[in-house]
Amino acid sequence: MLSQLSPVCPPKLLKQAQALPAMTTAVVNAGSQLALESARLAFEAGIIIPVLVGDLEAIHKAAGAIGWSVDGFTLIASNGEADAAEKAVQCVHQGVAKLLMKGNLHTDVLIRALLNKQSGLRTGERLSHLFHMSVPDSERVLCITDAVVNVMPDTKTQLSILRGATDVMHALGNLSPKVALLSATEVVTQAMPSSVNAKELLGIMTKQDHAAAQVFGPLAFDGAISPEAAKLKGIDNPVAGYADVLLVPNIETGNAIFKQLVYFRGATAAGVLMGAKVPVMLTSRADPAAARLASAALAVVYAHHLSQKN
Repeated sequence: MLSQLSPVCPPKLLKQAQALPAMTTAVVNAGSQLALESARLAFEAGIIIPVLVGDLEAIHKAAGAIGWSVDGFTLIASNGEADAAEKAVQCVHQGVAKLLMKGNLHTDVLIRALLNKQSGLRTGERLSHLFHMSVPDSERVLCITDAVVNVMPDTKTQLSILRGATDVMHALGNLSPKVALLSATEVVTQAMPSSVNAKELLGIMTKQDHAAAQVFGPLAFDGAISPEAAKLKGIDNPVAGYADVLLVPNIETGNAIFKQLVYFRGATAAGVLMGAKVPVMLTSRADPAAARLASAALAVVYAHHLSQKN
């Protein structure tokens, strides 16, 4: 860590989630200490009611190891990662859970269950991921999409990513989010494919897409987040310098930006998977407790928003 700042769960985000009814949440393959610690954090914050899916013996053993009684919760037995993912998805279909939390399983196993044509949670949009980045002692939030799922999204996929990110921003209360289509230039040139993609994306957006968000690009990173840089470059657009969301051209760009914020600035990365019928909290073993709680808060706020729309 190059930063000595400790990540914290953004108080505003947590309060927003706590102001809503706790959301029943299927914890997928919950039989590990980390999975149960994540569930307990969100439960004790008053934002989820866990439904624990997994090997029952492993769940009770892990719960004992962290000193948490799970006797009052719904437990659903499963055998292995794939079965846990399938049964967690069934919980959503049956109304047992309104939200999913990734437990001790590989992300691709969970995504396969979500995308199953017969039993999954498809919506017609592509699955994508958004990071809600907050830095200690700063009120500014910067969202990054997609740094986890789509490796090299084409223009159609980027439109789906944009729609998901816009919807999350609306859930957070930002009804006119500023979205920067990231590149390394502000000039459309064939030598920079991401700049061409930005132009194409603007061209296929519908009137509804434009009404839901202020979208502009291509923009380099400095022109997207720094008002001073945007002014010096002569970029005259409301998004320039004030982006709420960075829509990145590929997974490497998004991954690098979010990890730089975490390791250079002590940022908290709250992550949510978009595009399924319900949001999914994706956490990893490397995530600090603050990031896991923030991910739960973000997913709860978004899940309530989706339930109201539907």
